[in-house]
Amino acid sequence: MSCNILVVDDEKELADVLELYLTGEGCTVHKCYTGGQALECIEHAQLDLAILDVMLPDADGFELCKKIREKFWYPVIMLTAKGTEVDKITGLAIGADDYITKPFHPLEVVARVKSQLRRYRLYNNAAPGQETPVQAYEIRGLTINRDSHKCFLFGKELSLTPIEFEILWYLCGRQGSVVSSEELFEAVWGEKFLKNNNTVMAHIGRLREKLEEPARNPRFIKTVWGVGYTIEA
Repeated sequence: MSCNILVVDDEKELADVLELYLTGEGCTVHKCYTGGQALECIEHAQLDLAILDVMLPDADGFELCKKIREKFWYPVIMLTAKGTEVDKITGLAIGADDYITKPFHPLEVVARVKSQLRRYRLYNNAAPGQETPVQAYEIRGLTINRDSHKCFLFGKELSLTPIEFEILWYLCGRQGSVVSSEELFEAVWGEKFLKNNNTVMAHIGRLREKLEEPARNPRFIKTVWGVGYTIEA
């Protein structure tokens, strides 16, 4: 698993442990203990993924995530000690791809990193010499192309994270059907859905913002209360 990973955590022992496990998987780890150090690294290092602690002495992970999303679309995993739904929803709403609640086992982080990198590379890099058939949907001014991993709304390109792209692609592929949060989560994240999981809702909210959806009557992703989400035929 060759990659460059940013780890930002003011708990030096924890950052050291993550570095140990990730380097053991072949990763190069850029370790930072403050928001200032992290910003410098974000600007100058060629990164493939970032792991950000929410609580830092001079900043917070949410602000760092916002800075990353201004220029880059590699995966971002948030670390939170609070374990509250507010933290999780906030992180996902500003563009994070995943979150892990402290305390955690380092192997869980490694597994999440591998999962995010597989997804990111799958949708951003075609294998050399591999011909991939063009796959696209066009729905009322929305165009999404899996081959190029690009999405346009009335001709304007949308900047979607890999997770956001997958959610929209999945819903477009099931246009006219209602997809439950459980089905969507397990299809996109590849993990078992647990009750009271607001991950899907947070990402849907972010997608609607990018699609410039009116709150009361969205054109594309509609909520079927108590059932799930649909893009009407």
